[in-house]
Amino acid sequence: MRIVIAGGHGRIALRLERLLSAGGHEAVGLIRRPEQAEDLRAAGAEPVVLDLESAPVEEVAEVLRGADAAVFAAGAGPGSGTARKDTVDRGAAVLLADAAERAGVRRFVVVSSMGADARRPGDEVFDVYLRAKGAADDAIRSRPGLEWTVLRPGMLTDDAGTGLVRLEAATGRGPVPRDDVAAVLAELVETPATAGLTLELVGGSVPVAVAVKDVAGN
Repeated sequence: MRIVIAGGHGRIALRLERLLSAGGHEAVGLIRRPEQAEDLRAAGAEPVVLDLESAPVEEVAEVLRGADAAVFAAGAGPGSGTARKDTVDRGAAVLLADAAERAGVRRFVVVSSMGADARRPGDEVFDVYLRAKGAADDAIRSRPGLEWTVLRPGMLTDDAGTGLVRLEAATGRGPVPRDDVAAVLAELVETPATAGLTLELVGGSVPVAVAVKDVAGN
C-alpha cells in the first residue's frame, strides 16, 4: 500500500512510517521544512515538502493521487496559539479530506484527541484545540466519499510501547505510549472494516492486532 501521512515529522508519524516501511508499505510523509526530510528517509518514508496551511487543494490532491490511504497526524503543537489550532488542527485536516476526495483516495484515518468536541465551552488554548479537533472530526465524518476512521488517543507518553491497548468507542481517560498509537494506526489503515468508527485508545491488556480485529467485528 502507498500511504500518505500529513504531519510526517511528528512523533507519532515517524513511528508510523517506520512500522509501515518495515511492513513492506510505501510511506509518504508531508512536511513543512526541507531539513526534516532526512529524518523521514531514516524512518523509511518518502518526504514531500508541502505546507497544509497554505497549499491549494489541487496541489495536495496531486500528491495523494495513486495512494491507497491517507492519515492525518498533523498538529499545531503545544506551543502554538489559538489561530494555528484552527488553521492546522481543523483547516489542514479538512484540506487533506478535500484533496483525498479529489484524488479518489477513500481510506482516511484521523489522529484526533480524546475529548474533541466542536461545541466544547471555554476560552483556554486547550479548549480551542479540542473545538478545532472536534470540528475537523465532524467535517470528515460527514463525507460519504471517505472510508474514515477517527482515532482519539488518551494522554500521549514517550514510554516504550507495550503492544497492549484498550480500543473502544469509549474507554475513559488514561495514558497511552506513542509507540502503541502508531501500532494501532498501522493496523487501522489495513483494516477497512473499521471505517465509520470513532475510537478511543488508552493503554490496556489486549494485543493491538486483536483490539483492532475486535472493533472491526462489532
